[in-house]
Amino acid sequence: MAAQRAYTTHPLVLRRVTVRSVHQVTPKMRRVVLGGEELAAFTRDGTGHPAFAAPGFDDHIKLILAADGDVHAALPAQLPYGIEWTPAEHRLTRDYTPRRVDPEAGELHLDFVVHGDGPAEAWSAAAREGDELWFVGPKSSLRLPERLDWIHLIGDETALPAIGRFLDERPLDAPAHVLVAVSDESARQELALRDGDTVTWVVAGPGDAEALEAAVRALPVEAGEGYVWAAAESRALLPVRRYLQRERKLPKDRLNVTGYWHREEAAAPEAEGPGDTGAARSPAGIPSPLPWLVTRAALRLGVVDAVADAPGLSAEALATRLGVSGPGIGVLLPLLSTYGVVVGADDGAAGLRLGPAGEELLDEHEREEYTGHEAELLLALTHLAPALREGGSPWRLASGGTVHETVAQDAERYGELVEECEQLVFLLDGLTADPLWEDVGTCLLTGPGSASVAAALDGAGRRPRLRLRVAEDAVPVTVLRGHVPAPDSIDWTAGPADVAVAAKALAHRTDEEAALLLTRLAGWTRTAVLVEASRPDGLSPHAAEAALHAYAATGSPLRDSAAIAALAHRSGWEVERTIALGWGTEATVLRRA
Repeated sequence: MAAQRAYTTHPLVLRRVTVRSVHQVTPKMRRVVLGGEELAAFTRDGTGHPAFAAPGFDDHIKLILAADGDVHAALPAQLPYGIEWTPAEHRLTRDYTPRRVDPEAGELHLDFVVHGDGPAEAWSAAAREGDELWFVGPKSSLRLPERLDWIHLIGDETALPAIGRFLDERPLDAPAHVLVAVSDESARQELALRDGDTVTWVVAGPGDAEALEAAVRALPVEAGEGYVWAAAESRALLPVRRYLQRERKLPKDRLNVTGYWHREEAAAPEAEGPGDTGAARSPAGIPSPLPWLVTRAALRLGVVDAVADAPGLSAEALATRLGVSGPGIGVLLPLLSTYGVVVGADDGAAGLRLGPAGEELLDEHEREEYTGHEAELLLALTHLAPALREGGSPWRLASGGTVHETVAQDAERYGELVEECEQLVFLLDGLTADPLWEDVGTCLLTGPGSASVAAALDGAGRRPRLRLRVAEDAVPVTVLRGHVPAPDSIDWTAGPADVAVAAKALAHRTDEEAALLLTRLAGWTRTAVLVEASRPDGLSPHAAEAALHAYAATGSPLRDSAAIAALAHRSGWEVERTIALGWGTEATVLRRA
């Protein structure tokens, strides 16, 4: 199991600040200095909140704006230990890196790239002294390895605030080698370089992947233990990530590559004329599933990787390389070309190379939509009609077993669930701060979110006096070991405990399987906590699909508080209370009846 990057989490607090001054750093960068009482510890609606903290050089805060100008209608709800993103039609959010944090002066500096577009840049252009701004975060700070011989800081203009802050504050004592791609010479800034540091400026268009990759490849390969941090346009970073991971072979805990922004490609022209229906259109405007299915096939066959490794292949050479006989590859290429996965399908001389969509699919995270657990759930929905008619889950009709039965025997699939739950660690402050832990000596964990619960307990300082147990089947335990902090301090066998925490353990179980788990927990403890998403994430563009995804997996819609309470009662538990954690997630505290 690859080493994981380390983060320190922070309470999520909604804060109001006002503009104190605006400065033009360069013709391409505008700095807004913000201040206000809510950067210090403060109380709102009877709840106390800690002072603003953003110790990491690349921390992000989320600015909250509104397309209709009504920012107050766009604000999320503040929970005692988190944020709930309630639906808001006109809400706009943008992530920004604090350039400087000055607690003594009560100031926060934000730098905005001047590019003439976007709601945040427009706000900064119009900002005047006294104007208000609302923001949330940061949710976490990256912890760099303690001992490094060097660090590379790579980025475009949007990365300059983080790079500048690193060089000003020096979170580690190692030579820094800086590479910045700027759109114009006027975007260069004075940086706080020390002896041993280097800086390379590259003039390239915004999001120029070829120029950025060439510049990164030209950097010297340093000896010793190092770290590479990179931030730029998301697609431009894909070949950089591929080079660093596959050729430089940097491990995960020595590499942090983050897409700070995403360049929007021009939309493909719609079909015109009575005989031209267009490749992307279907009756009633409903998208065709063919591009998705073809892309999935291309990934499973290895088309994307083969074209990336050997650009210029002919269709015949690609088929030979992949061991595909007959005309099969030729069947895929027209649609792959239409949707930008590959280009050159119609030009035999130039051969095949990756298009913009293909470059994105070099990212393992982007592939999951087509090849991972999420893709299998989507395919299971081909059985949606009979499942609705006969009862049961589409997954069971498609595979002959439940999701829980599948993942219990498949370490790779269970690992996907564990990774999906990693975001839980940012939401668990409300649980780890709850009084229920005061008299707890032993905690039993179960579910793919167990690693996040262990990490949250560790971050809250509760681990030293807690004995942790894990109750899972054999294969999932081996997966969890690689994600849990200090795994050797955990008892990897089930047994009696003062409290049991089931973290996303119900999300992949049918009602019958969930009730069986709750009955098993009753044999080990008198107090249990269920951590589950009870409603869609209000910020997600796919919120409307959440209920259908849940139904595909379990045969039940996304279980709300009432549904979870009904399962608990069915298994002999009483709901004592519910702790709102934010982002649609709740912790339900159960007591044995």
